[in-house]
Amino acid sequence: MKTGQPSNRNRKVNVAVVGLGFMGVTHLKCYKSLNSAQIAAVCDSVRLPVNGVLPGVAGNVGKPEDIHLGSDVKVFRKLEEVLADPEVDLVDLCTPTPLHAEQAIAALKAGKHVLCEKPLARTSASAREILKAAESAAGFLMPAMCMRFWPGWSWLKEMVEKQPYGKVLGARFRRLSEMPFWSKQGTYTGATDLGGALFDLHIHDTDFVQFLFGQPASVFSTGVTSASGSVDHVVTQYNYPGGPTVYAEGSWLLAKGFIMSYTILCERATLDFDNARGAEAMQVTEQGKPASVIKYDAPDGYAGEIRYMVECVQTGKLPAIVTGRDGMTALQICEAEEKSVKTGQVVKV
Repeated sequence: MKTGQPSNRNRKVNVAVVGLGFMGVTHLKCYKSLNSAQIAAVCDSVRLPVNGVLPGVAGNVGKPEDIHLGSDVKVFRKLEEVLADPEVDLVDLCTPTPLHAEQAIAALKAGKHVLCEKPLARTSASAREILKAAESAAGFLMPAMCMRFWPGWSWLKEMVEKQPYGKVLGARFRRLSEMPFWSKQGTYTGATDLGGALFDLHIHDTDFVQFLFGQPASVFSTGVTSASGSVDHVVTQYNYPGGPTVYAEGSWLLAKGFIMSYTILCERATLDFDNARGAEAMQVTEQGKPASVIKYDAPDGYAGEIRYMVECVQTGKLPAIVTGRDGMTALQICEAEEKSVKTGQVVKV
């Protein structure tokens, strides 16, 4: 296992974003705001910038805005062209899930650092293959699990560990969305099963649960399965012997919009986040006191994770807030949830 690389803080990290749909555009916006990174190339087999401008794409967070890349950014249609470019330091994979394993392994073998959108792969077995490639690679691997960096969420790790409001007794997470446009249209890839809401959306909360409380002993899940076999609505109870009581709901069945929330029940306070409250999303209510709003100046989780990955590359320090193994274990838990939905049984993790 590599322990790190020489620090090179004074040089900008040259980035290639591969896959220019909603998430690729989101990542490009983040890189453009960083002085420590430079967009060296973009790559997509279909969607490419015209005269240096990449059209915006609608998603469940943010507004569709065109990206002005300029004339100096290289444009490729094939990943092989990106990997052959010696100027590219970091490959950011925002491609469809079934492509992640092959592309991440190829990029690691080419000596590139890799930031890979979630889920790390379609299966935990494929994720293990990526981890195996990362062990002997010169570059770093990090799954893009943005909730570990999201304002109003990332601080919960400290709340759980330091217990300023006492022990966590119960936790509920909720993430509901309308069906993504690419899934509605059946586009993106020819794959029939991209994992549904369970692996594409709910995995955010599954990963965050393990981030806060570790890997559960077992799960019990119920849900709604689509005609293709994907789980598009899921409610999961994560079993932690001795507590806390933890469950999460994820769905693509919302008629319109996007809901993201949590409620953490501590011994002496309730920590509550609801994106519907806008600037007052994060609130803390201590016993016997009115609710107080917690304000954050930090950027969203996309910007946070990208800034962190670029900093890791610059300083030569392995990513630690989220690791390749975290990406793999999140998949293992989701696979247990999928099995529980389909069997109606409690499934060990």
